[in-house]
Amino acid sequence: MNFSFIPLVLGTQEVIIIAIVLLLFFGGRKIPELMRGLGKGMREFNDAKNSVRKEIEESATEPTADSKK
Repeated sequence: MNFSFIPLVLGTQEVIIIAIVLLLFFGGRKIPELMRGLGKGMREFNDAKNSVRKEIEESATEPTADSKK
């Protein structure tokens, strides 16, 4: 079987099916907790990514000891 082409865009039907499956597996009370945890994880990832980007930009703009001579 060749799985070299896997579409990355989800349609409306796929999103509805995924939502129903999540509702069946976790129930209505757990889904907000799961989404809250997902949001916190994404926020932490973006903060770390921005921190690394800032450090790289700052180190690129700082003059080195060799260039001061």
